[in-house]
Parts: sequence; structure tokens; C-alpha cells
Amino acid sequence: MTPAPDVRAFTVGPVQENCYIVRADPQATHAIVVDPGDEPERLLQALEALGVELDAILLTHCHFDHIGAVAPVAKATGAPVYCPEIETPMLADIMAFVPPGFGPFENHEPEHLLAGGEHLNLARMDIDVLFTPGHSPGHLTYAIPGILLSGDVLFQGSVGRVDLPGGDWATLERSIEDLVRAFPEDSVVYPGHMGVTTLGRELQTNPFLSEIRLRVAGAQEAAGIRSPAAGS
Repeated sequence: MTPAPDVRAFTVGPVQENCYIVRADPQATHAIVVDPGDEPERLLQALEALGVELDAILLTHCHFDHIGAVAPVAKATGAPVYCPEIETPMLADIMAFVPPGFGPFENHEPEHLLAGGEHLNLARMDIDVLFTPGHSPGHLTYAIPGILLSGDVLFQGSVGRVDLPGGDWATLERSIEDLVRAFPEDSVVYPGHMGVTTLGRELQTNPFLSEIRLRVAGAQEAAGIRSPAAGS
């Protein structure tokens, strides 16, 4: 059985965004960083303390609270940046999209553009890139066996907001339902804000997933499968 990746969470910046340093295991000497949103010095110190080389920076989307530290971390480490293709203008001109009172943040040109459907192998980890729009138009989720780095798609007891430019509830709901149907309920979800959860927990308890819960339960009942989400 493949061990679960070693995931270290760092809540950074005034919007309390979750950045993650992810390794194949606790002894691995190579890592990726997902969504370095702020406090680059803290993130660089954490990489140094872990004694790891940064192989890549992965972005779920390009809202400022998820990309504010991309440029300084990339410059300090030489790590290439993987960015949702649709949202590259936001990374290339960050301050044009930042509300008053935040920043300043530095622009960056990513080395790799992603649209969803790609399979990456970085830091000895197999990573599937999933297109999960709704919170933002180009949003991506990164799936590593056993875990989902979901950005602002799905939270503990909540979901990503859809009142920002490019947001759409019906699209977000489809993205969440695709995740629920594609991955085991014990998949650990590392979200862009708030605490760690699992797909099964959210399917059973998240009030925003009530219609998804009914559809999934109905499909499982039709297939003769008893789901915990349907109750005991």
C-alpha cells in the first residue's frame, strides 16, 4: 500500500489562506508547494527547516490570496510555476485584480500552463490535474493518491464563493459532484481556507451539498449500494 503524502499546512496572509508543502513521505527530500499566497519568508524558512528541494509551485487558481508569494518563492528556489491557463493574466498583473488595502504583490510569468486533464510526476508523486471551475473560471484541483488539494472548491462545511468575477454556482456544484463521484469518500481534502476534511464527511454533512447528496444516494440505491451519506 502506498503511504499517504506528507502534507504541511501554513495559513498565511490577512485572508487566512492555506498554503501546502507536500512530499511523497516524511523522509522525502523533494517537495511541491501549492498556492503560496503570502508570507514568502515563512514558507522559505519552512522549506529550509524540512531540508527539501522545491521541485514545483502549483496553483489552484489566481485570486490574490493564493498567489501573493509566488514570485519571491519562485525566485528564491528556482522552482517552475504551474498555473491555470485561463487565469495567467491575473498572475501577470496581480495588482490589477487586488482589492484596496492588500499587497503589494509581484507579478510572475508561469513556466507551465494547465487546463485540466494533465498527469504530472513531481517530487516522486503522481498528480492528476482536474478542471474544477465555479469559484473561478480556470480553477484546478490536484489529486494525489489519497488526497485532494481543492483550493477554493470545497471547504469544511462550506464551499467556495461564487460572487466574484467568473464565479457560478451551477458550475461549482458540478465540479464538486464530479469530485464526489470520482474519488473515494475517505479522500482527504486539503482546502484553500479552514480545516482539513474528507469527501465523505462533506457529502454527509455539508449543507451546500444537499442536492448532490440526494443524487449520489439515488444513484447508489439504483446500483444496490448502501452509502453512509444515506443514513444508517
